[in-house]
Amino acid sequence: MSEKKKTSGAPQMLGAKKQGMTDTNLLLVITIVVFFAMYLFAIVFLGEGFLKTQSFLDMLGTSGGLIITACGMSLVMITGGIDISVGGVVGLVTMCCAVNLDQSGGNIVTSMLIALGIGLAFGLVQGYLVAYLDIQPFIVTLAGMFFARGMTTIIHANPFNVQHEAFTEFRTTTVEIPGAGYVAEKTGKYIPAQVEVGVLVALLIVIILFCFLRWTKTGRNFYAVGGNKQSALMLGINVKRTKFLSHVICSVLAGIGGYIYFMHVGAGSPQNATGMEMDAIASSIIGGTMLSGGVGNIIGTLFGVLSLGTIQKIVGSAGLDDAWWTGITVAAMLCIFLVIQSIVIARKKKALK
Repeated sequence: MSEKKKTSGAPQMLGAKKQGMTDTNLLLVITIVVFFAMYLFAIVFLGEGFLKTQSFLDMLGTSGGLIITACGMSLVMITGGIDISVGGVVGLVTMCCAVNLDQSGGNIVTSMLIALGIGLAFGLVQGYLVAYLDIQPFIVTLAGMFFARGMTTIIHANPFNVQHEAFTEFRTTTVEIPGAGYVAEKTGKYIPAQVEVGVLVALLIVIILFCFLRWTKTGRNFYAVGGNKQSALMLGINVKRTKFLSHVICSVLAGIGGYIYFMHVGAGSPQNATGMEMDAIASSIIGGTMLSGGVGNIIGTLFGVLSLGTIQKIVGSAGLDDAWWTGITVAAMLCIFLVIQSIVIARKKKALK
């Protein structure tokens, strides 16, 4: 088997020489171009509201939890797996943290530990079943999703807003972005641009994961395992441990993303994060992560989430408030990116002949 096939996904992976643009970088460029084209379309045809920095920051605030969760999903998909339990984990985290704060006398620190503990527990169990017992990740994480959703309802069946004073003050804390505000037309007052703390946490995690995948041996192993498992074994990579680690990190990130989501909504509900696993998968695919594994970029996943958020804003601004219009638009976009990925795969196979 040729060395080129084993190393096409990761940048400079395993000492391979760079020959033109890698598949990962090509899909990243396409994702970024599509995002900016959509946002430019929104500015030109749907009004200047999209020009305000605060409008963009609000979209980031809504997507903070999804950004972190989708990054975890991308890690698993790069290794050739998938995790559809992340939405259930996020929902379980929000309910457990809400009950801890409002009904069990907990505080912000204990609620954070609960979120991390839930994510770690799911990651350890699912990662072991997938990596060491060789059970299909779809089946394992499907069971995890059902378990998480069921436990969420058992813990508290009805939605409620969290009244914990310290948490309420914490979740409403924002950071002002210097020079990014605007002057209100009616009052003439300067309105500073503000961003939620959760957004800063999400962006920090994106940077950490980008560095992890690009410049660490373990990160490069993720690409190798997803690109070709047999070749990775021949190179001395511990495939089982790599897959196990990817699921653990993914679930821990779902726990962190669940807490950031909880900070944004400020409530516990069995319906929280419903469908987030599908949004995470869609964001990863739009961001250039291939379902077959071996190709993906965390920065692309960030732009994939932003693309979904932009689609929702465009559909809403166009007056199409019915939920199915967003679904139809996202489905069309997914089909386009899957076709693009198919073209990239065909190009790779042709180059290997």
